[in-house]
Amino acid sequence: MRFLVLPLLAALSVCAGDIESKVTHGYADSNGVKIHYASLGKGPLIVMIHGFPDYWYTWRDQMEALSDKYQCVAIDQRGYNLSDKPKGVDNYKVPLLVGDVLAVIKSLGQEKAIIVGHDWGGMVAWQVALNFPQMTDKLIILNLPHPKGLMRELANNPAQQKASQYARNFQQPGAEKMLTPEAIAFWVKDPEAKKKYIEAFKRSDLEAMLNYYKANYPREPYTEDSSPVVKTEMPVLMFHGLGDTALLSGALNNTWDWMGKDLTLVTIPGASHFVQQDASDLVSRTMKAWLGR
Repeated sequence: MRFLVLPLLAALSVCAGDIESKVTHGYADSNGVKIHYASLGKGPLIVMIHGFPDYWYTWRDQMEALSDKYQCVAIDQRGYNLSDKPKGVDNYKVPLLVGDVLAVIKSLGQEKAIIVGHDWGGMVAWQVALNFPQMTDKLIILNLPHPKGLMRELANNPAQQKASQYARNFQQPGAEKMLTPEAIAFWVKDPEAKKKYIEAFKRSDLEAMLNYYKANYPREPYTEDSSPVVKTEMPVLMFHGLGDTALLSGALNNTWDWMGKDLTLVTIPGASHFVQQDASDLVSRTMKAWLGR
Protein backbone atom coordinates (compact mmCIF):
# COMPACT_ATOMS: atom_id res chain seq x y z
CA MET A 1 0.00 0.00 0.00
CA ARG A 2 2.77 2.41 0.87
CA PHE A 3 4.18 2.02 -2.66
CA LEU A 4 0.90 3.38 -4.02
CA VAL A 5 0.55 6.15 -1.45
CA LEU A 6 4.00 7.68 -1.92
CA PRO A 7 3.65 8.33 -5.68
CA LEU A 8 0.15 9.70 -5.06
CA LEU A 9 1.45 12.12 -2.43
CA ALA A 10 4.24 13.18 -4.76
CA ALA A 11 1.76 13.83 -7.55
CA LEU A 12 -0.46 15.87 -5.26
CA SER A 13 2.53 17.88 -4.12
CA VAL A 14 3.51 18.70 -7.70
CA CYS A 15 -0.07 19.67 -8.52
CA ALA A 16 -0.36 21.92 -5.47
CA GLY A 17 2.80 23.78 -6.38
CA ASP A 18 1.97 24.24 -10.04
CA ILE A 19 0.06 27.51 -9.72
CA GLU A 20 0.89 28.47 -13.30
CA SER A 21 -1.46 25.75 -14.53
CA LYS A 22 -4.27 27.03 -12.31
CA VAL A 23 -4.32 30.77 -12.90
CA THR A 24 -6.12 32.58 -15.67
CA HIS A 25 -4.41 35.50 -17.36
CA GLY A 26 -5.79 38.85 -18.39
CA TYR A 27 -4.87 42.40 -19.31
CA ALA A 28 -6.18 45.76 -18.21
CA ASP A 29 -5.83 48.90 -20.31
CA SER A 30 -4.32 51.74 -18.29
CA ASN A 31 -4.49 54.71 -20.64
CA GLY A 32 -2.94 52.69 -23.42
CA VAL A 33 -0.52 50.68 -21.25
CA LYS A 34 -1.40 46.99 -21.00
CA ILE A 35 -1.12 45.63 -17.47
CA HIS A 36 -0.92 41.85 -17.22
CA TYR A 37 -2.38 39.94 -14.28
CA ALA A 38 -2.82 36.36 -13.13
CA SER A 39 -6.05 35.45 -11.33
CA LEU A 40 -6.98 32.56 -9.06
CA GLY A 41 -10.15 31.92 -7.07
CA LYS A 42 -13.55 33.55 -6.69
CA GLY A 43 -14.92 35.97 -4.12
CA PRO A 44 -13.97 39.44 -2.91
CA LEU A 45 -11.17 40.88 -5.02
CA ILE A 46 -7.57 41.02 -3.75
CA VAL A 47 -5.07 42.88 -5.95
CA MET A 48 -1.45 41.98 -5.24
CA ILE A 49 1.39 44.29 -6.35
CA HIS A 50 5.02 43.13 -6.50
CA GLY A 51 8.17 45.18 -6.02
CA PHE A 52 11.75 45.15 -7.36
CA PRO A 53 13.01 42.84 -8.76
CA ASP A 54 9.98 40.61 -8.97
CA TYR A 55 6.81 39.71 -10.88
CA TRP A 56 3.34 38.33 -10.22
CA TYR A 57 4.68 34.88 -9.31
CA THR A 58 6.01 36.18 -5.97
CA TRP A 59 2.47 35.85 -4.56
CA ARG A 60 2.03 32.18 -5.50
CA ASP A 61 1.82 30.89 -1.91
CA GLN A 62 -0.57 33.62 -0.79
CA MET A 63 -2.75 33.06 -3.85
CA GLU A 64 -2.97 29.35 -3.10
CA ALA A 65 -3.85 30.04 0.54
CA LEU A 66 -6.52 32.67 -0.11
CA SER A 67 -8.14 31.58 -3.37
CA ASP A 68 -10.72 29.39 -1.64
CA LYS A 69 -12.55 32.54 -0.49
CA TYR A 70 -11.13 35.37 -2.59
CA GLN A 71 -10.31 36.25 -6.17
CA CYS A 72 -6.56 36.76 -5.97
CA VAL A 73 -5.25 38.91 -8.80
CA ALA A 74 -1.47 39.39 -8.96
CA ILE A 75 -0.28 41.98 -11.44
CA ASP A 76 2.93 42.50 -13.35
CA GLN A 77 3.76 46.14 -12.81
CA ARG A 78 4.58 48.13 -15.93
CA GLY A 79 8.05 47.34 -17.19
CA TYR A 80 7.89 43.78 -15.88
CA ASN A 81 7.32 40.39 -17.50
CA LEU A 82 4.14 40.43 -19.62
CA SER A 83 3.02 44.02 -18.99
CA ASP A 84 3.86 46.86 -21.36
CA LYS A 85 7.18 48.64 -20.98
CA PRO A 86 6.79 52.29 -21.97
CA LYS A 87 9.99 54.25 -22.46
CA GLY A 88 11.00 57.25 -20.37
CA VAL A 89 11.40 57.93 -16.66
CA ASP A 90 8.18 59.94 -16.42
CA ASN A 91 6.14 56.87 -17.40
CA TYR A 92 7.03 55.30 -14.05
CA LYS A 93 5.86 58.01 -11.69
CA VAL A 94 3.73 56.78 -8.81
CA PRO A 95 0.44 58.36 -10.00
CA LEU A 96 0.66 56.28 -13.19
CA LEU A 97 1.46 53.14 -11.19
CA VAL A 98 -1.58 53.85 -9.03
CA GLY A 99 -3.62 54.25 -12.21
CA ASP A 100 -2.51 50.80 -13.32
CA VAL A 101 -3.97 49.25 -10.16
CA LEU A 102 -7.23 51.16 -10.52
CA ALA A 103 -7.44 50.03 -14.16
CA VAL A 104 -7.13 46.40 -13.09
CA ILE A 105 -9.89 46.78 -10.50
CA LYS A 106 -12.21 48.44 -13.03
CA SER A 107 -11.40 45.93 -15.77
CA LEU A 108 -12.61 43.17 -13.47
CA GLY A 109 -15.92 44.96 -13.01
CA GLN A 110 -15.28 45.84 -9.37
CA GLU A 111 -15.55 49.12 -7.49
CA LYS A 112 -13.02 48.32 -4.77
CA ALA A 113 -10.48 45.71 -3.71
CA ILE A 114 -8.30 44.54 -0.88
CA ILE A 115 -4.92 46.01 -1.83
CA VAL A 116 -1.69 44.09 -1.10
CA GLY A 117 1.76 45.46 -1.90
CA HIS A 118 5.42 44.62 -1.32
CA ASP A 119 8.41 46.95 -1.76
CA TRP A 120 7.58 49.29 -4.70
CA GLY A 121 4.23 47.55 -4.80
CA GLY A 122 3.88 48.61 -1.17
CA MET A 123 4.55 52.23 -2.10
CA VAL A 124 1.89 51.99 -4.80
CA ALA A 125 -0.50 50.30 -2.36
CA TRP A 126 -0.04 53.09 0.23
CA GLN A 127 -0.84 55.68 -2.43
CA VAL A 128 -3.89 53.80 -3.70
CA ALA A 129 -5.21 53.64 -0.13
CA LEU A 130 -4.45 57.27 0.74
CA ASN A 131 -5.70 58.78 -2.52
CA PHE A 132 -8.52 56.38 -3.41
CA PRO A 133 -9.89 55.12 -0.08
CA GLN A 134 -13.27 54.51 -1.69
CA MET A 135 -11.61 51.81 -3.83
CA THR A 136 -9.57 50.27 -1.00
CA ASP A 137 -11.46 47.82 1.19
CA LYS A 138 -8.46 46.79 3.31
CA LEU A 139 -4.71 47.38 3.00
CA ILE A 140 -1.87 44.87 3.45
CA ILE A 141 1.73 46.09 3.23
CA LEU A 142 4.88 43.95 3.19
CA ASN A 143 8.30 45.46 3.90
CA LEU A 144 7.55 49.01 2.88
CA PRO A 145 7.17 51.44 5.79
CA HIS A 146 4.67 54.28 5.64
CA PRO A 147 6.09 56.99 3.32
CA LYS A 148 6.33 59.47 6.20
CA GLY A 149 8.30 57.00 8.29
CA LEU A 150 10.71 56.28 5.47
CA MET A 151 11.29 59.98 4.79
CA ARG A 152 11.91 60.62 8.49
CA GLU A 153 14.54 57.90 8.60
CA LEU A 154 16.22 59.06 5.39
CA ALA A 155 16.42 62.59 6.79
CA ASN A 156 17.65 61.66 10.28
CA ASN A 157 19.03 58.13 10.48
CA PRO A 158 22.58 57.58 9.13
CA ALA A 159 22.01 53.83 9.10
CA GLN A 160 19.03 54.19 6.74
CA GLN A 161 20.97 56.67 4.61
CA LYS A 162 23.75 54.11 4.26
CA ALA A 163 21.26 51.31 3.59
CA SER A 164 19.76 53.37 0.74
CA GLN A 165 23.04 53.64 -1.17
CA TYR A 166 21.74 51.04 -3.62
CA ALA A 167 18.85 53.37 -4.53
CA ARG A 168 21.22 56.25 -5.20
CA ASN A 169 23.25 53.93 -7.40
CA PHE A 170 20.12 52.95 -9.31
CA GLN A 171 19.34 56.63 -9.95
CA GLN A 172 22.56 57.13 -11.90
CA PRO A 173 22.35 57.32 -15.72
CA GLY A 174 23.00 53.97 -17.36
CA ALA A 175 22.78 52.02 -14.09
CA GLU A 176 20.73 49.32 -15.83
CA LYS A 177 23.86 48.32 -17.80
CA MET A 178 25.24 46.89 -14.57
CA LEU A 179 22.29 44.50 -14.20
CA THR A 180 21.47 41.15 -15.77
CA PRO A 181 18.39 38.93 -15.38
CA GLU A 182 20.56 36.33 -13.67
CA ALA A 183 22.10 38.82 -11.24
CA ILE A 184 18.81 40.34 -10.05
CA ALA A 185 17.37 36.87 -9.41
CA PHE A 186 20.05 36.37 -6.72
CA TRP A 187 17.52 36.44 -3.89
CA VAL A 188 15.30 33.60 -5.17
CA LYS A 189 16.16 30.55 -3.09
CA ASP A 190 14.20 27.79 -4.82
CA PRO A 191 16.14 26.57 -7.90
CA GLU A 192 13.03 25.88 -9.99
CA ALA A 193 11.51 29.24 -9.08
CA LYS A 194 14.80 30.97 -9.94
CA LYS A 195 14.59 29.60 -13.49
CA LYS A 196 11.13 31.13 -13.84
CA TYR A 197 12.37 34.43 -12.47
CA ILE A 198 15.28 34.63 -14.89
CA GLU A 199 12.94 34.01 -17.81
CA ALA A 200 10.51 36.67 -16.50
CA PHE A 201 13.34 39.16 -16.11
CA LYS A 202 14.49 38.44 -19.67
CA ARG A 203 10.98 39.46 -20.76
CA SER A 204 11.22 42.58 -18.60
CA ASP A 205 12.93 45.93 -19.20
CA LEU A 206 15.87 46.51 -16.84
CA GLU A 207 15.88 50.23 -17.57
CA ALA A 208 12.19 50.43 -16.71
CA MET A 209 12.83 48.67 -13.39
CA LEU A 210 15.30 51.38 -12.39
CA ASN A 211 13.00 54.13 -13.63
CA TYR A 212 10.95 53.45 -10.48
CA TYR A 213 13.92 54.76 -8.49
CA LYS A 214 14.73 57.60 -10.87
CA ALA A 215 11.13 58.83 -10.94
CA ASN A 216 10.11 58.35 -7.32
CA TYR A 217 12.84 57.55 -4.79
CA PRO A 218 13.82 60.60 -2.69
CA ARG A 219 17.07 62.32 -3.58
CA GLU A 220 19.63 64.03 -1.38
CA PRO A 221 19.48 66.21 0.59
CA TYR A 222 16.78 64.18 2.35
CA THR A 223 14.09 66.07 4.23
CA GLU A 224 11.14 64.94 6.29
CA ASP A 225 7.69 64.94 4.73
CA SER A 226 5.98 67.94 6.30
CA SER A 227 2.79 67.73 4.26
CA PRO A 228 -0.51 67.43 6.18
CA VAL A 229 -1.21 63.93 7.44
CA VAL A 230 -3.80 62.01 5.45
CA LYS A 231 -4.88 59.15 7.68
CA THR A 232 -5.87 55.75 6.36
CA GLU A 233 -9.60 55.08 6.23
CA MET A 234 -9.39 51.28 6.21
CA PRO A 235 -7.86 48.58 8.44
CA VAL A 236 -4.16 48.04 7.76
CA LEU A 237 -2.03 44.90 8.18
CA MET A 238 1.74 45.30 7.91
CA PHE A 239 4.46 42.65 7.76
CA HIS A 240 8.14 43.44 8.14
CA GLY A 241 10.93 40.92 7.83
CA LEU A 242 13.49 42.21 10.32
CA GLY A 243 16.37 40.90 8.21
CA ASP A 244 15.67 43.58 5.60
CA THR A 245 18.95 45.39 4.94
CA ALA A 246 17.46 47.99 2.58
CA LEU A 247 14.43 49.21 4.55
CA LEU A 248 15.31 49.27 8.23
CA SER A 249 12.74 48.65 10.93
CA GLY A 250 13.16 52.08 12.55
CA ALA A 251 10.89 53.51 9.86
CA LEU A 252 8.01 51.54 11.39
CA ASN A 253 7.99 53.72 14.50
CA ASN A 254 4.95 55.99 14.81
CA THR A 255 3.12 54.32 11.92
CA TRP A 256 0.11 54.25 14.25
CA ASP A 257 0.02 58.06 14.27
CA TRP A 258 -0.96 58.04 10.60
CA MET A 259 -3.74 55.47 10.90
CA GLY A 260 -7.42 56.35 10.94
CA LYS A 261 -8.48 52.75 11.54
CA ASP A 262 -6.86 49.78 13.27
CA LEU A 263 -3.29 48.76 12.50
CA THR A 264 -1.89 45.24 12.88
CA LEU A 265 1.92 45.09 12.70
CA VAL A 266 3.69 41.73 12.38
CA THR A 267 7.48 41.77 12.62
CA ILE A 268 9.27 38.56 11.66
CA PRO A 269 12.82 37.87 12.89
CA GLY A 270 14.90 35.89 10.43
CA ALA A 271 12.90 36.93 7.39
CA SER A 272 14.52 39.17 4.80
CA HIS A 273 13.09 41.86 2.54
CA PHE A 274 11.11 39.25 0.59
CA VAL A 275 9.04 38.28 3.60
CA GLN A 276 6.19 36.81 1.53
CA GLN A 277 8.57 34.06 0.46
CA ASP A 278 10.92 33.80 3.46
CA ALA A 279 7.99 33.36 5.84
CA SER A 280 5.31 32.42 3.34
CA ASP A 281 3.29 30.13 5.61
CA LEU A 282 3.15 32.64 8.47
CA VAL A 283 2.32 35.49 6.10
CA SER A 284 -0.39 33.49 4.33
CA ARG A 285 -2.01 32.22 7.52
CA THR A 286 -1.93 35.66 9.12
CA MET A 287 -3.43 37.30 6.06
CA LYS A 288 -6.24 34.73 5.96
CA ALA A 289 -7.02 35.10 9.67
CA TRP A 290 -6.88 38.91 9.52
CA LEU A 291 -9.10 39.14 6.47
CA GLY A 292 -11.59 36.74 8.06
CA ARG A 293 -11.96 38.66 11.30
